[in-house]
Amino acid sequence: MRAELDKRAMAALSAGHFATDFANGALPALLPFMVDRFALSYTLVAVVMLASTAASSLIQPLFGAWSDRRGAIWLLPAGVAVAGIGIALAAAAPAYWLVLLLVVISGFGVAAYHPEGSKFAAYASGRKRASGMSLFSIGGNVGYALGPTATTPLVLALGLTGGLLLALPVLAVAAALLLVMPFLAGFAPERGAASTTAAGEDRPGALVVLLAVIAFRSVAWFGLITFVPLWEVSLGQSKAHGSHLLSLMLLAGGVGTLAAGPLADRLGLRPVLLASLLSTPPLTFVYLIVGGIPGAIALALVGVCVIGTFGITMVMSQDYLPSRIGMASGLSIGLSIGLGGIAAVGLGALADSVDLRTAMYAAAVAPVAGLALALLLPSGRARRRLAPEPVV
Repeated sequence: MRAELDKRAMAALSAGHFATDFANGALPALLPFMVDRFALSYTLVAVVMLASTAASSLIQPLFGAWSDRRGAIWLLPAGVAVAGIGIALAAAAPAYWLVLLLVVISGFGVAAYHPEGSKFAAYASGRKRASGMSLFSIGGNVGYALGPTATTPLVLALGLTGGLLLALPVLAVAAALLLVMPFLAGFAPERGAASTTAAGEDRPGALVVLLAVIAFRSVAWFGLITFVPLWEVSLGQSKAHGSHLLSLMLLAGGVGTLAAGPLADRLGLRPVLLASLLSTPPLTFVYLIVGGIPGAIALALVGVCVIGTFGITMVMSQDYLPSRIGMASGLSIGLSIGLGGIAAVGLGALADSVDLRTAMYAAAVAPVAGLALALLLPSGRARRRLAPEPVV
């Protein structure tokens, strides 16, 4: 593995992350329009998010295991392309069941890209793993933030069929990744350069605790991205206003990502994660109870706390499972986040049976459990060598 962070490689990988999460981020903005078109309940809205989450997150460990065993750099352009095509067709789908099917297909593309992309981001980061993973994450954060911003005007102007245009920028990035695949392949450690022993001892117990922390953090995350637009509509605001607030939270999270990586390289991964978990619940309550400009600022800071630590937890998972970093990445950004997405269905059912405010409050307190578990995580700051990319 190279010693220094390579900005060209990180730019390419971050662009792919941007494209997949741009497609994924378009879905929350489509939901209010789908509610009108198909007369959906809150529970059925949450089922759409569950379908996306199950496909894009829960199966990521399988792609990660495949990547660790055989190598699969071709998943970078292929995953991006499938993600974009799937969400574009879902926007124009004439039936609810077809929306679910296409959202699942799009999710497969997202799931395919992330483990391989995060693995090569680790390879290209050199010694500054947290900083490098933050650069990788910023692409996804910005993409997810711009997804709603681009989607809402398209649908307002052209109807849901206007969502077909969402595929164009994503396919452009997929084509670019196809061209730079030989360059990116050069960053993989050569076979024999690092053995499993040199990669360091796996710590599965610590990884399990970390995955539980991420899952609780994800309950708050999915609760907000699913219901912020609908919450604003319930308060009498427009659909566009809700999408703009969602984009604000996501863009602020991108800024937080840029700050959190270097901060974690300097202070340690665990302290930054603990601070973010401690801050998230009170900030979420300010958004829900106070509202207005203070609420918008608080929501932006929630984005900083939650999204800003995605890269940090990814590095921690790779440190806890250094011999299989594709699997570790798939677990941290896939399975554990997906479990939080499943909780969004429960939040939707709670909103239907009680009210949306109660569901939002439930999402706000979830990081408290994550904080209690995070206190059990090892505090070591050692960096471990990474296992090489398999040669097909």
